[in-house]
Amino acid sequence: MKELKFFVITDTHFFKNSLGAYGEEYEKFMDFEQKCFAETESINRASFEYLAQSDEADIIIIPGDLSFNGEKESHIEFSKLLKDFKEKTGKKVFVVTAGHDFNDKPFAFNETGRITPEGTTFDELYDFYKDFGYEDAIAFNKEHLSYVADLSDDVRLISICNDISGKKNIEYDDEFLGWIETQAKQAQADGKVMIAMEHYPVLAGQPLLNLIGDARQKGSRKLVNTLADNGVQLIFTGHMHNQSINVTESDSGNKFYDVCTGSLIGCPAYMRLVTVKDEKTFDIKSIPVPEFDWDKGDKTGEQYLQDQFDRMIRTMVNSIENDPKRFCGKINIKYKESMDKPMRMLGRKLSTVTLGTLGKLLCIKVDKSIKKVKFADFAIDIVRYVFVGNQPFVEGTPEGDVLLRLFKRIHPFLKTLKGSQGEVLDSYELLKHTVGNYGIDDHNAQIKF
Repeated sequence: MKELKFFVITDTHFFKNSLGAYGEEYEKFMDFEQKCFAETESINRASFEYLAQSDEADIIIIPGDLSFNGEKESHIEFSKLLKDFKEKTGKKVFVVTAGHDFNDKPFAFNETGRITPEGTTFDELYDFYKDFGYEDAIAFNKEHLSYVADLSDDVRLISICNDISGKKNIEYDDEFLGWIETQAKQAQADGKVMIAMEHYPVLAGQPLLNLIGDARQKGSRKLVNTLADNGVQLIFTGHMHNQSINVTESDSGNKFYDVCTGSLIGCPAYMRLVTVKDEKTFDIKSIPVPEFDWDKGDKTGEQYLQDQFDRMIRTMVNSIENDPKRFCGKINIKYKESMDKPMRMLGRKLSTVTLGTLGKLLCIKVDKSIKKVKFADFAIDIVRYVFVGNQPFVEGTPEGDVLLRLFKRIHPFLKTLKGSQGEVLDSYELLKHTVGNYGIDDHNAQIKF
């Protein structure tokens, strides 16, 4: 088998800057936003210039959320960028669309506040992106904008989509799962290694995300069984804007890997370079998004994007005290006026309390090296690493040990939790493996089936 290399970029969220991304309302919106907005066009153009100049691979796959929120002008500009890239370089691009790509009421901002540019319907997406997978497909499912295409003489891609006209993040029905199974069996008959891409993770990027319904493909277990038991053991995903590599087994014992990649335009901003060594060996390498043309002060692009991420989390923490109603809305908790005063008191305490003080209150030993660390700052680090991956707060580190003591303290009250798809989860193990990575390296790894 001949070695094959390709790039993975995802959640490009291209926004045509001239539509408007400035003003007072824009700044308020960005207080709670992980990804950049005004900067996305610049970041995308810099990234595709990097891909154009790279001699490591001539294939790019993009697992969804191509536009910021379905603005038609953004699709016009982004599809033109892809066409120009393809014509200039001769490289191939394969996309799948997702929920942010069709919307009848997208938004932008100017000095008057929030405005509504023209949106895009699901049915219009085919014409925008037909040159990037659809028209050259071996097999095509128009309802799902899903297709099969050969990446090389030896490797075949199945691109599947669960955001369809009128519905988003659907659970695949038996008919579509049957279509997937047919394509997978055909790849085996043709002697091809088949890999998959979908926008939504099939395996939750971090254990805590198992509690969030939108964090993974609905009915994910059925999809794992359909793919893994028919020779498709690797899928590339996006959506959650996190870096993770996870593995499970189908009910029949076949390994299945999910490689989720961070958004191109928000921390953690990475590309993946994938090398297919042979039928059973894939090397995964993470590459930071290149520097982009924007007034970033004296910051690198990586620091600029991280600061936006931290701004979002810090605003969330501060809003417990300053705006409890908005905080509840952001975490999908029903707000009641009776919650206002205690939440504000809690917020004031959390903004100043140190880990040492918190340890005394909870009768938990805290290493002296971190006693003066503010809880709010520590919380930001914890949340950021959930997305960046390779979470460092493992057993044997001062931070990891204090967290594990805390989790043991609260375990009798929680014991088990129910995941968003009905599975029973041990609360201690879930939290332990969310703050510390004890498994596969989330950035660079070799996958062997």
